[in-house]
Amino acid sequence: MAATLQEILLAPDAQPEVMTDCYALIDQRLSEMSGVSGTAVKLAYKAVTSFAPGYYQARVSEIFPQLVDQLEPYWADFSTSGGSEFGDYLAKRGDEVSESFLSVTDAMADNSERPAIMKAYRTVRGGAGKHIQSALPQVGGLVAKYAG
Repeated sequence: MAATLQEILLAPDAQPEVMTDCYALIDQRLSEMSGVSGTAVKLAYKAVTSFAPGYYQARVSEIFPQLVDQLEPYWADFSTSGGSEFGDYLAKRGDEVSESFLSVTDAMADNSERPAIMKAYRTVRGGAGKHIQSALPQVGGLVAKYAG
């Protein structure tokens, strides 16, 4: 039986490297953003990192297993479908995958006790789906690096 993404990406020897790659991907995507929605995301990120140092990294680490859970059914389907690139597979299901990810961050925001964090999240939530969708090829590549 093939290993699950949880077993692969959250393995004690792999998870620190996976998280480093995730932070690098997020930083890269942030630096590439432009326009009004890109500015809003950058301002929200700055607000989070200014008002709550370490909060961003801690929350990403905290929700990462849940995001992997959201990816698991897509990975299982991709693995049995014989596709060539997991990033392409995810991109073709962009709306569905981004909503799966956003269900995790929505729950995190709903449970936050930090008003500044909740306000920053609500500011960018409307356009978050398109930002996630544009990153799915890279997300798929990151997963495939460890699981492929």
